Amino acid sequence: MLTFLFLVCMIWVFGKLFFFGIKAAWGISKFLLTVVLFPVILIGMAVVGLLYIAFPILIMVWIAARITSD
Repeated sequence: MLTFLFLVCMIWVFGKLFFFGIKAAWGISKFLLTVVLFPVILIGMAVVGLLYIAFPILIMVWIAARITSD
């Protein structure tokens, strides 16, 4: 009976730690994508000559940021 109780508590504790790790990884990846990767992609598109695609994407992201930044 104690073994079963130990297993239940262990699964509960490590389950909480697992979901905390998933949330932390999601937050870190969102930060890296929006702050690092997205501007690098837009700069790369502008350097290569795809400014006619990069500029509308930049405008759409700006509008979305203005709407959601209440």
